[in-house]
Amino acid sequence: SEGKKWPSIIHSTKMRIGINSGDMVTGNMGSEYHMNYTMIGDGVNLAARLESACKQYGARILVSEYTVGKLKGVYRLRDIDKVIAKGKSEPVRGFECLDYHDEGSFPNLMEVLGNFNEAVKLYRQQNWDKAIQHFKEALKGNKTDSLSQKFIERCEFLKAQPPGDDWDGVW
Repeated sequence: SEGKKWPSIIHSTKMRIGINSGDMVTGNMGSEYHMNYTMIGDGVNLAARLESACKQYGARILVSEYTVGKLKGVYRLRDIDKVIAKGKSEPVRGFECLDYHDEGSFPNLMEVLGNFNEAVKLYRQQNWDKAIQHFKEALKGNKTDSLSQKFIERCEFLKAQPPGDDWDGVW
């Protein structure tokens, strides 16, 4: 029915979406000569940063940890990275939402998710070799998962140039 149209729309338009929850101001803004309906605030800025980060991660939908914390139900999410929004100093976890995929567009999704999420935990613990093993297992499930390949390359780099004990996981 209607819900089944979303996967094909997202795939065919190659759109990118950033989703965040937070405070913002919305409404008509401007002057009597030029008025626009818009949104402003830190919450909007982070959503915009997530949307632009989609390209870097090869993702369609990125969701902030603030929105993930408010979700009810089960969603197919992978914890992809900690990002620092422009003008901020604290990293925010970003999650890729994969619910719009089917077996054709993302083979073995649940197996890949399990391996990927475990690999990210190991990556943040600086356990590079075990993280690489899990990212490789994710790639076995879906050879087109470019994000797993990207993290393998990161792990190899960080193995050669360790970030130190005070590393916060931000790339």
